[in-house]
Amino acid sequence: MDMVTAWVDRFATFTQDPYAMQLGFAALLGMAVFTLMVALLLLFLGLSDPLRRRLKHLEASAEAAAGHGKAEEGGLVQWLGPMGEKLVPGKEEVRSRIAGELRHAGKRSPAAVSLFYGIRLLLTVAPPLLLLMLVVPFVRIPSAMAMLLVLASAIFGYLLPRFWLERAIRQRTRQLRRGLPDALDLLVVCSEAGLGLGAAIQRVARDLEVSHPELAGELHLFGMQTRAGMDNRSALRDLEERTGVEDIRGLVTTLLQSMRFGTSIAMTLRLFAVELRDKRTQEAEEKAAKVSTKMLFPLIFCVFPSFFVVALGPPLLGAAAALAGR
Repeated sequence: MDMVTAWVDRFATFTQDPYAMQLGFAALLGMAVFTLMVALLLLFLGLSDPLRRRLKHLEASAEAAAGHGKAEEGGLVQWLGPMGEKLVPGKEEVRSRIAGELRHAGKRSPAAVSLFYGIRLLLTVAPPLLLLMLVVPFVRIPSAMAMLLVLASAIFGYLLPRFWLERAIRQRTRQLRRGLPDALDLLVVCSEAGLGLGAAIQRVARDLEVSHPELAGELHLFGMQTRAGMDNRSALRDLEERTGVEDIRGLVTTLLQSMRFGTSIAMTLRLFAVELRDKRTQEAEEKAAKVSTKMLFPLIFCVFPSFFVVALGPPLLGAAAALAGR
């Protein structure tokens, strides 16, 4: 606590000295310009590499032939990917964790990690430079406030991609969990009709393309992996790691146990569907039980004051008038 107080006192003394504030502002501007030059240098080095240009051209040709390429995404990868590659952490654990989180968010491109760090660098550098060049020279604000705005914009730009990634993971997890009960019911019907696991999953993926496109895309990818030669166990494990959803992890574990012990897949799916339905019912009951507690604070602080004013206001005014007249 004493250290924090000392730093606050130093900052207050620093802000009271005009010469020190001008010097700090000039140093901050120089650091921003230096960071911009480093980013432009990284971009130039990345784009000037002939091997990388050849690889980007081959990837773009493959995506165009498959019909999955997007012009906007290719442009982003071309400009921001080389900058992000220089900023990717050297530790394999950190890279694997970021790549796994991007896969959970639905970003399975090989350049997703470098693009993520490139966007982070752009959002960290661009807003402070815009403030320093377009806002601060034309708006009369104190130097201390200008420094705080520049630092806040840089910090916010650095943290914004992380917030977006967490939000994208939550949204995609919610969409996958919402479509899983329908997929399980269709899988039970297809399995009891005599289809194998791979054929049943492909049929369910076609049926869910309109109602649950996220889950349908994951099931389509499972079908492409099995058609390419990957066995069902490996494809199921990859589906579990790719989605990161607890319910899908339980489904994969159940299917692997059924395949290992030779039990009926249709019966296994039916039992898991019943358990999942019971779990969803318990979650709904738990949320319903929490409603009364969550409504307590709005009632106390928002509804009761207005109710008391309406109910007790006229009697209190009458009593005050009577006392004043007496």
